[in-house]
Amino acid sequence: MDQNLQAQIDTYLSRLHQLIRRGRDLQGLLEADPSDTFATTTTRVWQQDCGVQVNELSGGSKAHWLARAFSEAFLLRSESGSALEEVAPTEIIQRLIGVLERALETLSQNSESSIVAASKNVPSPRRFDFVHNPELRPVVEQAYSDSRRAFEHGLYELALQTSCGILEAIVTDALEHKGLNALSASGAPAENIADWTFQTRLTVAERAGLIRSGWARLPERAWTYRNLSENRAIAPTERDARIAGQVLNVIIRDLNPGR
Repeated sequence: MDQNLQAQIDTYLSRLHQLIRRGRDLQGLLEADPSDTFATTTTRVWQQDCGVQVNELSGGSKAHWLARAFSEAFLLRSESGSALEEVAPTEIIQRLIGVLERALETLSQNSESSIVAASKNVPSPRRFDFVHNPELRPVVEQAYSDSRRAFEHGLYELALQTSCGILEAIVTDALEHKGLNALSASGAPAENIADWTFQTRLTVAERAGLIRSGWARLPERAWTYRNLSENRAIAPTERDARIAGQVLNVIIRDLNPGR
């Protein structure tokens, strides 16, 4: 098999495994507390990520079996065949996981499948077009890929540090675009934005209406993410890294509502 094709397949397999794992985690959170607003918001982000992956694998064709299966997962029917107006979020998650597992099985058993061939010329989505500083965009795009790769390989400290670094960078970009004068009405400190702490930047960004309150769920280790290597007493856990990544996706959505 062509090495480039194998590398592409391996990448898709890794992404699918990660999406399935995230889906199961979200399903558990919502089963424990259906009113968890953060879990609900994060689920929407996860569903969008699933859609992006399905679009790539199906070559952008809505007629592809994978694209159809993804769409049908949102439309459940009763035993009589009539459409249901309300579907439990956990049921939607379970159905989407089933779609991802079918894609995973297809890739695993038939590596020359059209599921990959159809997607070869589909460009990867750009998550950070909303960033105002054009020089920052490629940096955070690469860092985003690095953070996901670090998490997949169990490098949770690196994953957390990278996610938090991206989060601070894109929020700072939004604050600087807003301008210190405009931010003063939101209780912003008088000093330059570059001198603010990570938490202060997020707090002011929320007060200014740039982001919502999802950032408050960041784990404690996130607030000292720059100095983690200096204090090994409490190493970041898998959960810490996962939550930091989830919060990052939520803030991306806040800063770019049209994504």
